[in-house]
Amino acid sequence: MGDTIFSGLELATVSTDSPAPGLARLTLNRPAAMNAYSFAMTQELLAGIAAFRDDDALKVLILTGAGERAFCTGGDVSGGDGHGFAEAPMGHGREMREGMQAVVLALRRLDKPSIAMVRGFAVAGGLALALACDFRLAAASARLGDTSNKVGLLPDEGGAWLFPRAMGHDRALKMVLLSEIYGAEEAARLGLVTEVVADGLLEARTLEFAAALATRAPLAVRLSKMMMARAGSMTLEESLVDAQMAVMVTNPSGDVREGVKAFFEKRPPKFEGR
Repeated sequence: MGDTIFSGLELATVSTDSPAPGLARLTLNRPAAMNAYSFAMTQELLAGIAAFRDDDALKVLILTGAGERAFCTGGDVSGGDGHGFAEAPMGHGREMREGMQAVVLALRRLDKPSIAMVRGFAVAGGLALALACDFRLAAASARLGDTSNKVGLLPDEGGAWLFPRAMGHDRALKMVLLSEIYGAEEAARLGLVTEVVADGLLEARTLEFAAALATRAPLAVRLSKMMMARAGSMTLEESLVDAQMAVMVTNPSGDVREGVKAFFEKRPPKFEGR
């Protein structure tokens, strides 16, 4: 990734790069395990997300998995990495809270856009991870669903909250209880996928989409995302008051002056985030 804020990170199960100016990519890098997450991987993901969050030069985060077989297949239940299920009951909760649940929260709390680029399987915790991002671009051959109940596990990485909000309560419950996995087109119809892309074009389309997001006014992007995230737990009146507070930041900004000027001069604006 070059000389960036990511350079100081020592990562073994997650790789980082910047495929274009303003873009950061975190790649789950355990392809032999179909990118199943270990506790160590969750800690590296948290470090990478925090580094992206704190670097204002980085505008958009892309999250993906190494190889063609999987985006992420959930938690690694083999225990082969030394971080299997905790032995004591309280340890299970602590490992989940400080592991993948913390990753899901970190992604949801970002005030910059995130995109999950999905190849292969995104199931169980892998689907929750994808849904924690703002957008999901999936290869036509991708497969998405939840298989937790199949082995007696739960949608505990955030799926119990994320799945119903994406596809509705009854469909989410059906997916979980029957351990259903869908093709990309069906997943898009159900609300789990933002856009389906031909396999060979997925990376190019994802970078195109991310680059377009990166050209937008940073203040407006961040505040729009924050407003829409909060609006789900507000009344309309409360949301309108929230908007009134936000425009006191954006309307007098240099970005708005530049945007209006560029509009009348019929040229692309050059936003600086101030």
